Amino acid sequence: MLKDPTIRITLPIFYAVIALISIPGNTFSLWVLLFHIKPKTPSVIFMINLSLTDLALASCLPFQIIYHAQLNHWTFGKRLCSFVTVMFYANTYSSLITMTCISFDRYLGVVYPIKSQIWRRKRYAVASCLIMWLLILLSLWPLAATDLTYEVKQLKITTCFDVLKWEMLPNRSAWAAFLLMPFVFFFLIPFTVTVACYVCIIRKLVQVSNQQGNGQKTRSIYLAIIVLLVFIICFAPNNFVLLGHILHRLQGKEGYYHIYKLTLCLSCLNNCIDPFIYYFASTDFYKKFKKVIGQKVSISDPAETRRDSLFSARTMSARSMSTGHGEGMEVLRPSLQRHESVF
Repeated sequence: MLKDPTIRITLPIFYAVIALISIPGNTFSLWVLLFHIKPKTPSVIFMINLSLTDLALASCLPFQIIYHAQLNHWTFGKRLCSFVTVMFYANTYSSLITMTCISFDRYLGVVYPIKSQIWRRKRYAVASCLIMWLLILLSLWPLAATDLTYEVKQLKITTCFDVLKWEMLPNRSAWAAFLLMPFVFFFLIPFTVTVACYVCIIRKLVQVSNQQGNGQKTRSIYLAIIVLLVFIICFAPNNFVLLGHILHRLQGKEGYYHIYKLTLCLSCLNNCIDPFIYYFASTDFYKKFKKVIGQKVSISDPAETRRDSLFSARTMSARSMSTGHGEGMEVLRPSLQRHESVF
């Protein structure tokens, strides 16, 4: 792998393109989310965390670009190698889990728009983000506390996290736990939850569309399918290749690390897609974006009409249920309006 010309050429180019697209896109998205969207709903909190995560991951890419461009030779020291490695994988896991939180929040908003109000609150979203980061950093602590550089004398290079020493952990069982637990808790479980949430969302939208007898919700159904496909394309190949590589190496066999390094690019590709899928599909973000660039959102705007009409029937149903309760309706109406957009 260290001498593979495909990896030495492909990774720097791919990471450079991702950084050039991801940094300005996520910076703009974060600016709009922080200063131009109020109130800060749980979805907005998760989107802010996702933007910060994407920016932190993109900040690690220049080091990776230089490292691979120098024929996999690390020249920045042991501590920076550990720091960049932890940052890279922590933000990869954070991005994946945050998208799972967004999908679950959307599931509650679509399938249980009224009952879920007690749980869809800002403080719960903030607590979820903090707990998520705590668990991720704890799981990656062995990387932070270890020298991840390795001198390959035959090639006259020093690698960073590409060659690991067996003595980093006490035994083979510890290696199995260290490598397999992140796969289960930071990919398999979030992956299953995300798939289940989007399947339920699509099914609910199809049912509502059939009941209303119109095709106004088709765009949102397609959007849910696209998000699900992106989740599978960006994260599934990398994690399943890593699983196969781990199982082979634990048995003392040749692994698939060269394939894993190439599929790692797909995980970073998600950074470029997040601003377009999650943010520009949000009604609030869409309105603020148009306002920031100096364009007015007219009532007759077809795109806006499709978004606002998505849950009009459900909103009217909720209002009729709340007839005679004026004070309660004032609390529910803003939240119901925010649910008019699936994403």
